[in-house]
Amino acid sequence: MNSQTDLVPTPASAPAPTGATESDSQHAQFVDWMRSVAPYIHAFRNKTFVVGFGGEVVHQGLLNALVSDIALLQAMGIQIVLVHGSRPQVEEQMSLHGVESEFSHGMRITDARALESAKEAAGEVRLDIEAAISQGLPNTPMAHAHISVVSGNFVTARPVGILDGVDFQHTGVVRKIDADSIRHSLASRKLVLLSPLGFSPTGEAFNLAMEDVASAAAIALRADKIVFLTETPGLMQEGEEGPELIHELSLDDAYKLHESGEVTGDAGFYLKHSIRACRGGVARAHIIPYALDGSLLLELFLHDGVGTMISYENLESLREATPDDVGGILALIEPLESDGTLVRRGRHQIERDIDHFSVIEHDGVLFGCAALYPYTQERIGEMACLTVAPEAQGTGDGERLLKRIEQRARARGLTRIFVLTTRTEHWFLKRGFKKVTVDDLPEDRRRLYNWQRKSLVLMKQL
Repeated sequence: MNSQTDLVPTPASAPAPTGATESDSQHAQFVDWMRSVAPYIHAFRNKTFVVGFGGEVVHQGLLNALVSDIALLQAMGIQIVLVHGSRPQVEEQMSLHGVESEFSHGMRITDARALESAKEAAGEVRLDIEAAISQGLPNTPMAHAHISVVSGNFVTARPVGILDGVDFQHTGVVRKIDADSIRHSLASRKLVLLSPLGFSPTGEAFNLAMEDVASAAAIALRADKIVFLTETPGLMQEGEEGPELIHELSLDDAYKLHESGEVTGDAGFYLKHSIRACRGGVARAHIIPYALDGSLLLELFLHDGVGTMISYENLESLREATPDDVGGILALIEPLESDGTLVRRGRHQIERDIDHFSVIEHDGVLFGCAALYPYTQERIGEMACLTVAPEAQGTGDGERLLKRIEQRARARGLTRIFVLTTRTEHWFLKRGFKKVTVDDLPEDRRRLYNWQRKSLVLMKQL
């Protein structure tokens, strides 16, 4: 058994060879990036995403960039439902008609004149979106993107009614989403566009909130994700140096945060409907800033994203490896093997030793691994192959894997663990390891020590 290892983390890109040009470096970075997003592309294929955004995206000239990103996602095989808002456009129309806006309970009171303004605004935004989707100029992100858009009477609504003596008139809430018709359109590779208007069986029209339509559609479609592009950066909390972005929340924690009343205004409204969607069976809800160019892509294809994600369940799993993880482990360690940080292992050896490995999985993708090889007679274990993916560096995954290996070692009655390393001595020293000699290794391991590598031997008392 040769389990000699030198830690962590997987390099973001292999070092450029001597004499490499800047172009070579850029090529290597591009290849590394493509490989890093490949697991997400595979995982998202044929999934259904509901993307909701306010009319501010159109009003501020950000629509073309968003549509280009949506086209890219659809080209990857993702089924997209777009839900737009039209608040600033409604305000403009009402101002043109000399109508004052009225609000209560956080909702617009929609009288007959306000309803006409809402219809005009929704039609204006819908046409702008359809025009943006229809473009296909060469040398632009929309080149060769042939996307068909379907919209219609997919939303059945009912009136809000009278609340605390306030008659909301033509302001409504979603009663039902025609999920079957939407699924049929999605199966035909159409992009479905929903407006913030709904219709009753008696033919009345109602002004709806974009967030209500988006969350109701996501629940009805059993969507895999709902994404709100918002004017907020995400959900914030007070940190030591001021407000800090909350990158991830479980559904339970999100509900507690909502009930605490700490998140108010627009952010609180997005949080409310994200919780509603997750409680209705949507696996992930994302609240991201529309002002950040490419925020939709960054949120979906970066490990920590750029906004707040609320998940129905804890996305991160620290567990023992199974044979299904062999490919993921090989992908993690191969860059380190190539640059000499790790002793090379073949697939056969990983398959044979899979029971020794623990892995960290995040949203179905492996981001770290480590192995424990016990020497029971001496009550010592070797921690080998501790590796963390570049996009997860600095998140504490290496520390969590170390603790898991220590737990496994204690459970087997081991009193010490050791590592062999040539490059990460200080990482281990900071975590309680001490330098020892090759003579302190178990006899079987001592015979396999590679004197050419001259790895340091570090040991920790459990």
